[in-house]
Amino acid sequence: MTDREMPGRAMTGIPGLDDVVAGGLPRNRLYVVEGSPGAGKTTIGLQFLIAGRDVGERGLYITLSETVEELRTTAHSHGWSLDGIDIQEILPPEDAAAESENTLFHPAEVELTETTGAIIREIERRSPSRLVIDSLSEIRLLSQSPLRYRRQILSLKQFLGGRQCTSMFLDEAAGSEEGDLHLQTIAHGVIRLEQLAPIFGAERRRLRILKLRGLQFRGGFHDFKIETGGLAVYPRLVASEHLKPASHGMLASGLPVLDALLGGGMDQGTTTLIMGPAGTGKSVIVSQYASAAAARGEHVLAIIFDEGPGTLLRRTEALGIPFREFVENGTIRVRQIDPAELSPGEFVHMIRGAVEREDIRLVVIDSLSGFFNAMPEERLLTVQLHELFTFLRQKGIVVLLTLPQHGFVGPSVGAPVEVSYLADTVLLLRYFEVDGEIRKAISVVKKRSGLHESAIREFAMDSEGLRVGPPLRGFQGVLGGTPVFSGDALGLLQKRDVVPRG
Repeated sequence: MTDREMPGRAMTGIPGLDDVVAGGLPRNRLYVVEGSPGAGKTTIGLQFLIAGRDVGERGLYITLSETVEELRTTAHSHGWSLDGIDIQEILPPEDAAAESENTLFHPAEVELTETTGAIIREIERRSPSRLVIDSLSEIRLLSQSPLRYRRQILSLKQFLGGRQCTSMFLDEAAGSEEGDLHLQTIAHGVIRLEQLAPIFGAERRRLRILKLRGLQFRGGFHDFKIETGGLAVYPRLVASEHLKPASHGMLASGLPVLDALLGGGMDQGTTTLIMGPAGTGKSVIVSQYASAAAARGEHVLAIIFDEGPGTLLRRTEALGIPFREFVENGTIRVRQIDPAELSPGEFVHMIRGAVEREDIRLVVIDSLSGFFNAMPEERLLTVQLHELFTFLRQKGIVVLLTLPQHGFVGPSVGAPVEVSYLADTVLLLRYFEVDGEIRKAISVVKKRSGLHESAIREFAMDSEGLRVGPPLRGFQGVLGGTPVFSGDALGLLQKRDVVPRG
């Protein structure tokens, strides 16, 4: 992301938006920001002027719909001062209709002429470097026809073309009417803001650059939110923009038998998916890997959806895993996600930011079902995850994912979403029954980056930590939950010959 103004560019004051347009908007051009009421048009206009004021440029905000007091209230809610920014409220004269009763002109024509005249006079008087007009809907209503409306906007554009002024026109049109298409052809750039209302949870917002003449920009939708301080835009992640030489090395768990099962550990720059029914130990395994990485001084980001940090810390503590120690010293950073308040873009941006700021070497997402449940109405989530994992892979970061499966034993066990193709390694956990007792099994069913054991081993957890036993030789049907075994194999299991942690 760029934080410096490029030559010939006007920074918008919104870092994410400046990133989308590759460093700011070309100066002395006309831009349209369109969207429904509440989408954030006024906020983006104010941020644009404040950014100009902060670099010594004169800004003018002409409001045709809101009062000056309403604008100041909006600014105050974000902690902004509008000192140094000219604000002019232009309203149709109250006596325009009465005066026009004795003329051949419709009252709207008189109001339109006086309104556009007042706008031009104010611009001439103030000579701003940055201009915001809010909103074009008032001019459209007064114009009464698309032809007259287009002529008014063209005259404003021609007037501004002779001045050193970067202009932003705010418009409440949805962009589908003929008049709006006319406007888009006149403007040098068009930014559309959209507000979506999910069935449950907070509203979601996104923006898209419809047009930007003479400039490469990042296309597609970009999530954003309005928070105290203005718009926070989360640019769509494009992994190909972050190519980096591949890293080499292994992430060890501190459990020799578990690492041996994985062919020595998890390779840097790979994604590992741990699948299994609830309670089989998926979160415990990722906690073990996170603690082992933190013990070597590597920074870890743990994103949890399904449980609170307190529960996670108590559970790992009971198993003898020093997770709490590394959380308290800051080596492991735990981030709990509120499922009702998250957008995919914000989620990806949060991980990207942490990786770039804090030198994160391991990212844990527990669990993927929590991620999908948090955004049930979003489309193409797996595509966005693929882009995220590719980005992290190129950074040499290990990603650990958990995915709960429906059911406990038998053929009914299955994943709620099919994402195993996104992972380089798949670790499978299963319950199975032996002699009236519930046991757990662990196996590696896929590893793209190297060799791994094909054996199925018994897996257990107790106060001494995680335990991985020898291969379950002589068994069939372990993954189905109802194994068939010989007497010798039964004796092997009954010995509970498992290798302790470390």
